[in-house]
Amino acid sequence: MEKTLPKSVFQKFRQQQRGRTSLDRATADAIAHAVRVWAMDHGATHYTHWFQPQTDTTAEKHDAFLDIKSSIINGIKTTVAIDSFSGSQLLQAEPDASSFPHGGIRSTFEARGYTVWDTTSPLFIQDGPHGTAVLYIPCVFISYNGEALDEKTVLLRSNEAISNAAVRLLHMIGDTEVRNVHTTLGVEQEFFLIDRGLYSLRPDLKICGRTLVGSIPPKHQQLEDHYFGQIPSRVLATIAETEIELYKLGVPMKTRHNEVAPAQFEMAPIFEESAVAVDHNLLTMQILHRVAHRHKLKCLFHEKPFKGINGSGKHCNWSICTDAGENLLDPSVKPESNPRFLLFFVATVYAVYKHGTLLRAGIATASNEHRLGANEAPPGIISVFLGDQLNEVLNAVEEQRELKSFSQHQIQSVKVGGTVLDLKVATLPPISRDLTDRNRTSPFAFTGNKFEFRAVGSKQSPSFPVTLLNAAVTEALLEITSVLEEVKGDKPKASLEDVLTVVRMYIKKSKPIRFEGDNYSQEWVEEAGRRGIENITSCPEAFKKLLEHQNLLTETVPILTMAELHCRYQVMVERYIKDLVIEGNTLKTLINQYVLPAAFDYRKEIASTLVSLKNVGMDINNIPEKMILEELGKDTDELIKLNDKLCEILERVVKITDLDQAALVAHNEIFTIMEDIRKYTDSIETKVSSKCWLLPSYSELLF
Repeated sequence: MEKTLPKSVFQKFRQQQRGRTSLDRATADAIAHAVRVWAMDHGATHYTHWFQPQTDTTAEKHDAFLDIKSSIINGIKTTVAIDSFSGSQLLQAEPDASSFPHGGIRSTFEARGYTVWDTTSPLFIQDGPHGTAVLYIPCVFISYNGEALDEKTVLLRSNEAISNAAVRLLHMIGDTEVRNVHTTLGVEQEFFLIDRGLYSLRPDLKICGRTLVGSIPPKHQQLEDHYFGQIPSRVLATIAETEIELYKLGVPMKTRHNEVAPAQFEMAPIFEESAVAVDHNLLTMQILHRVAHRHKLKCLFHEKPFKGINGSGKHCNWSICTDAGENLLDPSVKPESNPRFLLFFVATVYAVYKHGTLLRAGIATASNEHRLGANEAPPGIISVFLGDQLNEVLNAVEEQRELKSFSQHQIQSVKVGGTVLDLKVATLPPISRDLTDRNRTSPFAFTGNKFEFRAVGSKQSPSFPVTLLNAAVTEALLEITSVLEEVKGDKPKASLEDVLTVVRMYIKKSKPIRFEGDNYSQEWVEEAGRRGIENITSCPEAFKKLLEHQNLLTETVPILTMAELHCRYQVMVERYIKDLVIEGNTLKTLINQYVLPAAFDYRKEIASTLVSLKNVGMDINNIPEKMILEELGKDTDELIKLNDKLCEILERVVKITDLDQAALVAHNEIFTIMEDIRKYTDSIETKVSSKCWLLPSYSELLF
């Protein structure tokens, strides 16, 4: 833009990006002209306003640059085709708002909504068919009356709120040159890649994104040989091509590797400003899906596509940064005497302590419910892990004493970034060891110079969980600033002792949320109860926490109106119910069309064998074939009973008009009975002949 726009126009655009002015018509038209020329030079024939409805994915409607111009010359009407793109077309479009999740804010007869260009996120071009391309304009999505209908609007609001609160606090401790603060985000994306041909033979994977039946193979992840192993050539080709496509779009991918489960992998980018990072994460998921298709693979983002092996998460590495590029969560060499770090570090811990249940609501989905609390993912109890050294720093500050030494005989020196290990091998250099991240069971861990929110689901957009985190930290910063102002008194700025006085108060307040042990253990469940930390085990329970924190979200940190809050609550509950009903109906179809026919065919085959054996004079009372037939009969009878019960529950749930009640029934009955049914479907799979079982097995899908 700087190269193609007049200097005055570019300066106006930069001022608008910083929130200091709005774009006038002439400026918008000048930008639109430059954008069209740039896009068409790269093959673009269409443009689209690209936005993020409350579906955990993106939406787009393509319009051509083509326009028609008519004129009358010498009494003859002449019509020609031209390329056209105005400032108003760049800034705003009008998609149908009633057909997206809206939580009651919009009605079908009130369909108008607006997409508005988010100038903080770069425009980009994606290749299309037949050598064409499409210009993508990142946008927010609002209703006719201005309510947020998307994920991005509230994220941008929360970023602005945390910036204002952080700047105020920084000015109070003497950092008066800071004018703006932004949150940064690095999103680790986990996923499965399986053969597309086999995937197409699994109705449950196609419809629900996860297997509803399937017995665990003899070998899965128990040998721990897949993690960080050699990437299979077909997968490596897919990921490498994905990286190339993402580099074209300005997405800075950094890391790729095998994950724990067979057929599971991970990609991660370099950190960016959080709103752009969310855009880039959603792009990563789209490109992975598209490129995998070219390589005859299917990319699965569901949190738990295969029962019995590790599921997938989306670790959100979050921090706060000034407009000068300084990370406010960087401990530096002596964190105990770094007032800026201590204030923002303790504020974040306190925010999680005070609003941990709100963070839990932000990660509650039907798919993530299968993962949270399992032995490879954080539990439903939100706690904070700091590591030995930072725990000692906080304890020393609280108790007003010197730091304890971490020195051991093999350690040469100590620094906040980690200890240096002497490996006692002459040919190896000293190795730096990070002391802050040794607990992979924690849902919220400090990892060097950032917090890692590990409980976000792999299929989710990271936008709303990060929005809620921003809001919680903003309130903590506002509260701490108010207390520090009282402690500071009439002094022009707060002293180190003033800061330490306030920090000590909030170290004590937030202490119950800090936990360094095994988050999977029953001992932690009991200990969390004694500390007053809630263990939220179901989505309906988690959703209600969103409404319980309405004062925070609508008043203290007003990132949502009351109507928008209730809209989001309704969308989340509705989505949960629909997901479980869809899964229940899919399972019913699988049982009737695949599992029971396989059982019946194999029973018929065994029965024919028994008749033949009896005809030649054999005693068939105690032979293996009869025992298998009897066991298969018991499984089949129980499965039919449970399937009938499932049908009855599904019919009842869809008739319940009260959303909260429907969600409870869906969780307590559909979710539960599907787990019960699976015991029998998987048992039948292990008994019947492979020629009768038409669904691809776990062994085929994963290896």
